[in-house]
Amino acid sequence: MAVSSRPGVLMLGRVRHAKAEFGKLSEVADVTQLTSGTRDDFLRDCDAGRYDSVVAISRTYDSVKITGRFDAELIAHLPSSVKFISHNGAGYDQIDIQPCTERNISVSNTPTAVDAATANTALFLILGALRRAWIPQAAIRDGKWRGQTPLGRDPDDLTLGILGMGGIGTATAKRAAAFGFTLQYHNRRPVETLDSQFPEQSVPRYVDFERLLRTSDVISVHLPLGPATSRLIGAREFSMMKDGVIIVNTARGAIIDEEALVGALESGKVWSVGLDVFEQEPAVHPGLLSHPGAVLLPHVGTATVDTQRRMETLVIDNVRSAVTRGKLLTQVDEQKRPAAKM
Repeated sequence: MAVSSRPGVLMLGRVRHAKAEFGKLSEVADVTQLTSGTRDDFLRDCDAGRYDSVVAISRTYDSVKITGRFDAELIAHLPSSVKFISHNGAGYDQIDIQPCTERNISVSNTPTAVDAATANTALFLILGALRRAWIPQAAIRDGKWRGQTPLGRDPDDLTLGILGMGGIGTATAKRAAAFGFTLQYHNRRPVETLDSQFPEQSVPRYVDFERLLRTSDVISVHLPLGPATSRLIGAREFSMMKDGVIIVNTARGAIIDEEALVGALESGKVWSVGLDVFEQEPAVHPGLLSHPGAVLLPHVGTATVDTQRRMETLVIDNVRSAVTRGKLLTQVDEQKRPAAKM
């Protein structure tokens, strides 16, 4: 039997929206798709040489159910032919980047494709948290009309602190500017292009991390999850914030110590929260589920047909570029520059 001279591509998980684009990958590569199995099965198949021709691996967020995390153990089992991993998601905490880098495996994610949908979700949660929207929603569904609905807050002249001014943070800030927020942000480094993206009167100002905590009325989290950001916001950070602060998180739940967040909610330090992500998904802290000041969504920030299609298409474009040009289109930041402290 003749051995194919074309590069191999392994697709982990299902393609649901960009099926035509996925089908065309077979024009440039031998494509294998894996949609079931266990981590032990996958490691055993790797060791048995089943994937020895694979140059690029494409993976969905849900494929973690098949393989587990792409941690150092799994990466050590990958065949030496693997040079690229294309991940479907802006966040890529399911992949340990350092062992990939040590093996000269380049990793891509899907920035830009998720910016609009996630920013729209953030604004939905910001406005909902300003009105403590769960209280009147629950009241009317329970036949109590407004029930015990408190007066909310208007965004005009409140200070919104954006924690993480990447694509999603910037898209959120642009939308928030229209509601009258005063904008400030903290990032690993100041963003030099903001002056050209905002009207002069609404350009977000750069502040250090502590100042953002101390002076923001609303804090919206848009950071990637990694060793430097895991539980970045805990009891100490909540103590620095204004009394009655509002917290919104559409990034990753583990950036915030959920136990400390519940404590701050119960004490009134935090007036309300808007959360699309949680520390131990799909489990949610009971204190959040029962608190009237919590506006909660089950990690649906990118759950639109349009965004899912854009994400899948970008993943496939990354794979095609990898096998035809030898490079990824959207390689993760850690592999392009040294990590910086928050």
